[in-house]
Order: sequence, then C-alpha cells, then structure tokens
Amino acid sequence: RVLRLQITEREDSAPHLHLPPRANQPRPTQLTTSPPPAMVATAKIPQRQLFIDGDWRVPALGRRLPVINPTTEASIGEIPAGTSEDVDAAVAAARAALKRNRGRDWSRAPGAVRAKYLRAIAAKMIERKSDLARLEALDCGKPLDEAAWDMDDVAGCFEFFAGHAEALDKRQNAAVALPENFKCHLKKEPIGVVALITPWNYPLLMAVWKVAPALAAGCTAVLKPSELASVTCLELGDVCKEIGLPSGVLNIVTGLGHEAGAPLSSHPDVDKVAFTGSYATGQKIMVAAAPTVKPVTLELGGKSPIVVFDDVDIDKAVEWTLFGCFWTNGQICSATSRLLIHKNIAKEFIDRMVAWSKNIKVSDPLEEGCRLGPVVSEGQYEKIKKFVANAKSEGATILTGGVRPKHLEKGFFIEPTIITDINTSMEIWREEVFGPVLCVKEFSTEEEAIELANDTHYGLAGAVISGDRERCQRLAEEIDAGCIWVNCSQPCFCQAPWGGNKRSGFGRELGEG
Repeated sequence: RVLRLQITEREDSAPHLHLPPRANQPRPTQLTTSPPPAMVATAKIPQRQLFIDGDWRVPALGRRLPVINPTTEASIGEIPAGTSEDVDAAVAAARAALKRNRGRDWSRAPGAVRAKYLRAIAAKMIERKSDLARLEALDCGKPLDEAAWDMDDVAGCFEFFAGHAEALDKRQNAAVALPENFKCHLKKEPIGVVALITPWNYPLLMAVWKVAPALAAGCTAVLKPSELASVTCLELGDVCKEIGLPSGVLNIVTGLGHEAGAPLSSHPDVDKVAFTGSYATGQKIMVAAAPTVKPVTLELGGKSPIVVFDDVDIDKAVEWTLFGCFWTNGQICSATSRLLIHKNIAKEFIDRMVAWSKNIKVSDPLEEGCRLGPVVSEGQYEKIKKFVANAKSEGATILTGGVRPKHLEKGFFIEPTIITDINTSMEIWREEVFGPVLCVKEFSTEEEAIELANDTHYGLAGAVISGDRERCQRLAEEIDAGCIWVNCSQPCFCQAPWGGNKRSGFGRELGEG
C-alpha cells in the first residue's frame, strides 16, 4: 500500500510569512516597504575541496565552478568540480568504511555508537547556525530568517535519527511466530553504500534528510549536492571532520550533474540511490540504476493544489495560501501553486491576495524582514519569466507580479505573481514553475474541486481549507497525493514520512522508516 501523510493545523497556529494584517494592525493599503540597503557584493564563501575519505581532496581534473550570488549576480567564490574519477574515489572510500573491521567500526556497530556522532554533528550545526544561515542566503537567495530556521531543522533531523539509531538496537532480532520446531527472527541491516543526490532549494536541509537516516542505519554515503547550491553541504564535511566522523562514512562530491551525478547513479558499487529533483532527472536516474537493479527513492516535482471553500476565515486562508506558494521564494517542490477557490468568495479572496502580495517585502535576503529573495540562478529566472509570458500569450491574466521589482536593479528577483483566467490545458496550470507564481481557478461544487485538484500528472502534496472538518477529511482522502495538509500548507516534520505519488516519485523519507 502507498503511505499517505495527513497534517492538520491547530486552531492557534499560523505560518511565518507575516503577510496579512490582523485586526489590531494596519490594513494592506497602509503598509509600506522601505528601500533596501546597499547589497553586499564583497561577501565570500570558504574555499573548500571535495570531502573524500575524511579529508579534503583536490578534484582529479583540478577544475572548479564559480558560485554566483543570486542577489548581486557577482561571483563570491568557487566550488570543486568533481568528475567520475572523484566519484570512484568517494565510492571506494565509502565501501571501505562500510567493511572496515568487518563492519564493527560502523555498519555493524551498535546504534548508540552512530548516535553519538549524529548528536555531535547536531550540536555543531547549532554552534555554527548563524554562519551557515548566512552562507545559505548568499548561495541560493533564501531569506536569512528562513535559512536560520532551516539550520534548526538540520540539527533537529540529526537528533531525531540519532534517537532512531539507538532504538534500532532494541528492535533487532524481533521474533516471528512460526509452527513448532522452528524459530525465526528479523535483523535490520544497512543496505550498504548509498548515493544521495540533492536539490538547491533547501541545500543543507534536503541533504540532511538523506544523510542523517542513512548514517543512523549504518550505511555509508556519497553526497552529491546541486551545483547551484553546494556551499553549506561542503561545510557539513568540515563539521564531520571536526567531530571525528570515521573516514569514508560520509563523502561529498560537488560538480555538474552529468559529470558527477550521472556516474554516481550508475556506479556498480553503489547499493542504492536517493534523489530529490526534477521529473526528467529522476527518469535518467532510474535508467542509470537499472543495469545493476539497485533500488532508488525519488522525490520529484509537483503541481500541488490548495482547495479553499467558502466557509473559511478569509484572512487566515489568504495567509496560508500565499505562504504555501511563496515560501522559499516560491521554490518548493510541494508548493501549493494551484489555488482552487469557491466562486462565492473568489472576488474578495483574490482582491485580498493581490493587496497582500504587493506588500511582501522583496529584498536582499540578508536584509531584516526580507520575505522574498531572488530565485537561485539566471537560468531559473529566465525560465520563470518565460512561463509567465506564455501564460499571458495563451490568454491568462497576470493580476500582479511576474516582473522584476522596480527598486531592485540587480539580482534574479521576481515579484510574487498571481495569475487568473486559466484553463486546465495551459502550460502554467500543468507544469511545475518552481518560482513565486500562483495560478487561480474557481469551482462551484466539492466534486468539481476534487476533479480539478487531481487533474495533474503529479501527486506530491495537496491542501484543503474549510471550516467543515468532515469535508476536509473527505478531500484529504480523495486528493491523490502523498501529503495532505488540512487548514494549512507546507508544515513538514522529520517525525512524519515524506514522499509523493504518480510523477512526483516513489518511496518515503523521514519518519520511522
């Protein structure tokens, strides 16, 4: 059976986007946005090499890739460009660590031994939180507050799986009832060397979602982060070196996808591949893994719906709707970027969304109060603009946004965008944009809402907002997605499993596993 996750909002909870005014605050028309200070073009990143076998190693071909700050469009340093030769070295180091001392040093060691290292990493993450958050903001454009919250989640993830490593000892050798004269017990074993290929929207957090459970289970790993945002993943290597993680347990190879990711996916000594990224790349990884029949876990794209009925607190529903699409600069695989709004409240709801969207602070992500920074790269910036232009040419209406903010001359910034007058055949409705772009369509009945929500090749997530709890439960069961939010959008916890259906991939991460 496919595992489905449902998360329901508590009555007193609210997202962190700080968009709508409350009763005791000014209305949107009274809010003002202060001009940003001069952007910091001189910021630099640490100069790192590949992290292989517990130490820094120069790439075999000696090449490096520039790191472009998406806020300033300036180069702020370089990362090493690994290739197949480096992948071979990293996989060999991981294999040696797995087998060292017949596995007693790591893979077959008590879970409590591995937990000690995971907790040491967690402590260092908190110690370095401010520096890591700043590097994340410089590297991928994430608002500094969000990056800092991500670092808390990084530490929490290591702590959570440290607990699971310890608990694994007690769960070993569980008895299975058999007919008399026979005995059976179960033993959980690490699958081996795992390849972890991760995206750029949550550079360190998405990496840790894979690294922490892999290490807790006794696996050894080769991490290949996105070339668009690798800086904090290399800092993870520095943390591992500082706390004395056994050599080869975690290796980090940065570089281009076709030069480092592809040979890692197809490597004969890799026992499993876990990937988060695009549907197209996920297809390639399945093909690469097929010759050796290695298992894969894929968390791919999404075009998730958020269904809002006419019995809601409009202010609160608007806040969750905008948060669900514009958080992390709109670059979330689970973004609820297709709004289905009941026709009875559509005009009022849309008017308030537009007003509040215009007051989201778009600025240098290091500036206090920033809630929307630049998208990650020039390529992504141009792709999003093309999506918006195509929508307009197909007859859709751009109510707000879709352009560079007037006060920002540099950087890959796009104003939060709301699009209406959409039909379900339009590209903007069917394809993942991965930017701050929300599509809006009205519905009349619950049955129509369900049909529209499921009219997608993807199935990562979905949300329903209504004052009727029974209706919420019906839609939670009807929407075909791996994660359903009730009266909220985007909360995610390492304690709960995560993953999608259909073209959003298969397998689950996080949770008890």
